[in-house]
Order: sequence, then C-alpha cells, then structure tokens
Amino acid sequence: MIRRMPALRTRTWAALLSAALLAVFAVSGGPAAGASGHPPRQHWVGGWAAAAGPPGTSGPSATGFTDRTLRLVVHVGAGGSALRIRLSNEYGTTPLDIGAATVATRGAGAAAAPGTRHTVTFGGRPATTVPAGARTVSDPVGLNTKPDTDLLVSLHLPGPTGPATYHGWAKQTSYVSTAGDHTADDTAAAYPTTTTSWFYLQGVDVSTRDAGGTVVAFGDSITEGGLTANDSNRRWTDDLSRRLVKLERGHRPAVVNAGIGGNRILTPGGYNGSGSINLGDSAQARFGRDALEQPGVRAVIFLEGTNDLGGLHGPHPGEQLTAAHLTAGISALAARTHAAGLRFHCGTITPNGKLGDVGEEIREQVNTWLRGTSVCDGVIDFDRALRDPADPHHLLPAYDAGDGVHPTDAGLKAMADTVDLRLLTGDVS
Repeated sequence: MIRRMPALRTRTWAALLSAALLAVFAVSGGPAAGASGHPPRQHWVGGWAAAAGPPGTSGPSATGFTDRTLRLVVHVGAGGSALRIRLSNEYGTTPLDIGAATVATRGAGAAAAPGTRHTVTFGGRPATTVPAGARTVSDPVGLNTKPDTDLLVSLHLPGPTGPATYHGWAKQTSYVSTAGDHTADDTAAAYPTTTTSWFYLQGVDVSTRDAGGTVVAFGDSITEGGLTANDSNRRWTDDLSRRLVKLERGHRPAVVNAGIGGNRILTPGGYNGSGSINLGDSAQARFGRDALEQPGVRAVIFLEGTNDLGGLHGPHPGEQLTAAHLTAGISALAARTHAAGLRFHCGTITPNGKLGDVGEEIREQVNTWLRGTSVCDGVIDFDRALRDPADPHHLLPAYDAGDGVHPTDAGLKAMADTVDLRLLTGDVS
C-alpha cells in the first residue's frame, strides 16, 4: 500500500545547525546529499546497528570480562570511505574501560584481511572510559568499506567490567580472546572462544557519498533474524539492503536493524529459562535511542505487536490487552517520529500460529486499522506477503520456519521484496 507522503516537518534552526556542525567536523565533505541534481556530499549513515539491552541472569553478559579482547563480527549494509564505532555502557553499573580498539575488514573467522586493520581512537586517544549509563562514539577511521561486507571490531577490556550491556541474539558468530590485548592481532590464534552475542557495540556508522540517509527497521525477533541460520545474513533487512544498493548512487538509503527478540510495544520483556536471550525494554522506552537517534535517519519501518498478543498483557498490571492499546502505542511512536521530521512506515503484524482466538481477533483488528490509518506514512503489508491464502491465520507452509511464528529465509526474502522502495527513497507520487 502506497500513500502520498507529506513533506518532512520543519526542524528547529538549532537542530539544523547542530546536524550541520556534526557533519562538517566529523569528516570532510560537508553535510548530507543535497537537492536532486546536485552531486551527493559526504555524510554519516548507519552501516550497522544493534539494539542494546541489559545483561542476562547468567553467562558472559552477567559475569562480564576481565583482561579479554572481544572480536565482534558485524555485517555492514552500506559502503564508504570512513567509519566510526558507537559503544554503550547504558546498563552497566560501573565505568567501562576500553584499553584499545581496532577495526578491520574480515578475512576468515576471527582473522583480519591483510592490510586492513586500523587503530580506533577516542578524542585522539587509543583508550577511553565509558561512564555507567552512558554511550560514546569514536573518532573517524579511514577504512574503505563496501556494502554487504563483514568487519571485525576488536575491543580490549582490561576489566573487570561487571555485567555487560549487550545484544543477546546476534545471529552472528563473534570471538573472545585468551588473556591480554589482542586488538592488533591479524590472525585468529588468540581467539579460541566463540559467542553469538554482541557486547557493548551499538553501531558502526559509515561516511559515504553513496547512501541517502538511514532507514531504521524497528521490531522484534522477526526483524532481528528469527530462526535464520547464524552467519547467513538472511534477515529481511539484509535482503532489503541488497535491493537498495542496486539503486542510483546517493539515492539509496542505508538500512540498520533495531530488532530485539521478544520485544513488545507496551511492556518490557524478560529472559528465557537459561537467561541467555535479552528481550529488552519496551518499544516505547527504547524508541528514541534505537530509532530516532541513529545517524542520518530519515525513516522508520515499524513491525511489532506479535509479542504483546502472545501474552495479552495490557500496559498496566493485570490489564487485558485490547486493539486500542496497540493502536494507541503505535500512534504515539508515529507522533514522536513525525515530531523529529521523519517518516513512519507501518508493517502489518504477521500471522502467528500460537495465538488463541482473542489474540488473533486483536491482530486482525490492528491490521485493519494499519491499512486504513493516516498515522502511517506508508503501510508495508507483511501479513499479506506471508500468510497462507487457504488459511490466512497462519503462515504459508513454505514460509514457516517450523514454529508457526518465524519465517524461513524464503519468507524473510518475501518480506523484503514486498517493501515498495519508493517509500524509502521519497519517490511516491
């Protein structure tokens, strides 16, 4: 479904001046791409992102690290001539010391591609401390990157760090070293331990002339990666990035993934039985940080609600969930997005074979509302793309990964393919 999108709401002069100064002083090349017909200028976009959350009740996030180097693998969707990393200690209770940091193009496993490793600095220094509850961003690093490429971000943690801010269900294998600072190692020899979580790393921004701003895919496990295989980069957001990168230079937006498994619109999540998967704050609580504050953001694709329906928990203890609760929650997020001068695109809630009659009825009511409301600048009908025409309450069998909730890789690609790219490039007329 396509709607004529209104012109972006006017930002304050202070916000415009701040954005311009950040662009000018962060890297050479000035502000973001100019008006149509002008050569695109150097600007920051999101190359990769992960929504951070509090530590689990067991495992490395609970115990933290002492004198270890994390080598975190990230898959960037946008290319450029420089990058910077964003670190988070938002859920830490003590300051986080970063003894050293490097970034490199990935070779194989935990090994760096020859000649690509660069030292990362913070305010000109090779080490930094991130206060408890805070975030920080590095200086620009002059590493050329290409779209659809793996990078290695290595962080030496002298420690003890205490419980770690992290993203639990990364769908990506990363590495933990033996004792010591191994950020400068190009080989994988010092990295015998693997992890499928990202710790402390919240984003990799790319300085580029190619990408026209950032689109944030905000959601739950269906956006995060679901049941797709680790290291396959087959999230629907990955497939969408591969579609966009084929567009004209300077016209194609970058896509970052702000999904958290189990996330809900109205209430915070918890942990699974082992304490290993972080379900994070509610969408309402994390939306500013994970969506509106992304670099160069121009639009949000919002897809949540299935986890609210699974428990039927209203916004207050003991309250029964209704469709009105969900539509009010979505409307509030849309209003915040529009107030920031950005576009808010709504995804319909996908079929969920585990919902009872009440949950399914609410899902259908919310989807009907989404397809007709003016709250959304555009509607992406993921429900229609994935459902079985013979049984629209369930996923098409070819798109069901086996639990009735999460799509297969083919289903995730169908989600990406159902996005009308004109919604993201501003070409809807």
